[in-house]
Amino acid sequence: MKNTLFDQLGGTSGISRIVDDAVEAHMNNPAVNARFLPYQTQPDKMAIIKQHTIEFFSMGSGGPQVYNGMDMVTAHTGMNISASEYMCVIDDIFLALDKNKMTEETKKDVLAILWSLKGMIIAK
Repeated sequence: MKNTLFDQLGGTSGISRIVDDAVEAHMNNPAVNARFLPYQTQPDKMAIIKQHTIEFFSMGSGGPQVYNGMDMVTAHTGMNISASEYMCVIDDIFLALDKNKMTEETKKDVLAILWSLKGMIIAK
């Protein structure tokens, strides 16, 4: 019997580590860090963003969590995220997946989710 993607990502604790590592990568990525660095002085806001991301990936990967954030279009409207920025964010997520020793199959499944979201996020 195949584990769910949630299980493959290490459950809630694994997804939490991946989110923390991805945010750290975003903060260090000059192509996108201007969107993330302001949250360094807003730890409560950053904690909410991280929690929503954990919930989103947990629920979307077969975990028990319920996502309590906005839908993707509403959350990203007005940000005018470019396709290039979106690809940089995906690259950062893959750095986090690699750091957490995810398998190629797991990374492909995550990529499928990220790719399915692009139309809801880019240029909104």
